[in-house]
Amino acid sequence: MALLQQLRQLQLIRPLDLQFGRFIRDEERQDNPDSHSSEQLALLAVLVSLQLGRGEVCLPLDNCATLTESWPVSLREHAKGLLGDLSAEHLLSFAVISDGQNETPLVYNNGRLYLYRYWHYETQVARRIQTLTQPVTFDRVAIDTISTALQRLFNASAAGETDWQQVAVAVALSRRFSVISGGPGTGKTTTVARLLCLYAELFSARQGRAPLIRLAAPTGKAAARLSESLGRAQQGLPVTEAVRAMLPDQAVTLHRLLGSRPDSKNFRHNRDNPLHLDLLVVDEASMIDLPMIYRLLDALPEHAQLVMIGDRDQLASVEAGSVLGDICAWQQQEGSSELCYSPVQLSYLQQVCSLSTPPSAAGNNPVADALALLRKSYRFDEHSGIGQLARAVNRGEAEAAVRLFSENWQDIGFVPLSEDGYQQMVAEVASGYSDYLKRMQGGEPPQQLLQAFNQIQLLAVVRQGVYGVEGLNQAIEAQLQRQNLISVTGAWYAGRPVMISRNDYQLGLYNGDIGITVADPDGKLRVWFELPDGSMKGVLPGRLPKHETVYAMTVHKSQGSEFETVVMILPAEETPLLTRELIYTGITRAKAKFVLHATTDALMKGSHRRTERASGLSWRLWRSPGTYGC
Repeated sequence: MALLQQLRQLQLIRPLDLQFGRFIRDEERQDNPDSHSSEQLALLAVLVSLQLGRGEVCLPLDNCATLTESWPVSLREHAKGLLGDLSAEHLLSFAVISDGQNETPLVYNNGRLYLYRYWHYETQVARRIQTLTQPVTFDRVAIDTISTALQRLFNASAAGETDWQQVAVAVALSRRFSVISGGPGTGKTTTVARLLCLYAELFSARQGRAPLIRLAAPTGKAAARLSESLGRAQQGLPVTEAVRAMLPDQAVTLHRLLGSRPDSKNFRHNRDNPLHLDLLVVDEASMIDLPMIYRLLDALPEHAQLVMIGDRDQLASVEAGSVLGDICAWQQQEGSSELCYSPVQLSYLQQVCSLSTPPSAAGNNPVADALALLRKSYRFDEHSGIGQLARAVNRGEAEAAVRLFSENWQDIGFVPLSEDGYQQMVAEVASGYSDYLKRMQGGEPPQQLLQAFNQIQLLAVVRQGVYGVEGLNQAIEAQLQRQNLISVTGAWYAGRPVMISRNDYQLGLYNGDIGITVADPDGKLRVWFELPDGSMKGVLPGRLPKHETVYAMTVHKSQGSEFETVVMILPAEETPLLTRELIYTGITRAKAKFVLHATTDALMKGSHRRTERASGLSWRLWRSPGTYGC
């Protein structure tokens, strides 16, 4: 174990990784005292644990050399010698490793090594999705009803133009599991509003009762945004009052939907106690990790439909997995960004939609038939610098992204990273936050203060250092105090914005929720949060779960939120966190203005670097039909 101890001393692995390696070694020795490869096994266990801590579901055994390339030469060579024989026959000779048929701590499958729990999650999710993506059967009457309703709910498309929102609704109706993916401004909410109306009409006509429809999102803020935006999108739709009464008006967090239990990872709803619903729509699906999608699918009733909404190009979840990206992995599998529907699905779509340029009918995978891609942005057109920049970064066109900043776009800006530029950025962001603080001094209510606070947001890539969240929060706090907008006499002060970083189910506050600290008339401080139903909740600071000041937040934490103005700062130091998906996510949080503080080199390197998370889910979903989940 000398190798692992040295790795820990150099902080190349975590204490948890070291302890897991020792545990696996000891378990093997108990079951197999004659094992001569305990050091190799311990190292493999450490690497599996290390991968999981980085959000990777498994350890691809052909990638071990990449994981050790940053280690000192002597340790790297030692590891290389230990990892010489990684054949299936050798690995499955260990008592603690199986092919999944027996419950062992580790599972070897298709060149990957998993913790048993994550192998179980992955295989069960793949099997469930395969089952749910089998087609729903429509008779001629239903086809005609869907076609007529789509024409009524959607405006006629321009000649020669396919309405991809209409296609997305038709796809969602045709499967019990579906995904609608689209970038900012492509009309995901508009699409969902019309989907709910048409689903309610069809269901009530066929079943003779109103459907039970639920809306959910990973965070409280995302749930509140979904409730608000859907409420606006449903106004004026050509539906009867009876149908309108069937539509849900509030979204909840996934934890609340599933029935979270204090001090337990288990939920009240599961396969034995399924959710009570007919249709579930989940927004911000890119934020959902593998354990959560497993629990969601496990609690879904056999008859129900699940529609996931999100942007496949955004950052993956903070925790393990890249679920939305894996489900939408047709690009890597088919070698094209175009989605290939099966002939049967394409025939159905042509009957109910106006397809001027129909997708290819070369596909034969039921997962592809359950996917819809919204392609037209109604927020960012050719006159939008934000839209042009997001597209360039998303395509990995780094030179084009850099060039856009030198053109005469009014809604994007670039400031080279420097000491002067840093101070300018702190002053400008502090000036942006001055509005909500002046409103607070004027006695405006907490809800309006939160709305004013959300006009601007500073995003960072890392947590530590002057370019990280912690340093930026300190700098902005000091700037606001110099301007006499806040009075920092301790940890708590009027005007302090905080973000919850740990769920508190009893208080109804969840990771990512943002609140503003306001003094009562008697001077007592309370932190006010807007709940998903639009109501406000005031909490004494001492009662809050784990939290942090949030003048600046990481790009990861900004997912599910939008701000009028976004200022993003990229660190000067090289970091693997800086990827195309991260930069794209930061850009697309901005509705009206985006300003980037960075070096040109950081922007170029980040735009070229893709996030690749180790997982077998896309392989299970996208290989030949009939072999899923094995």
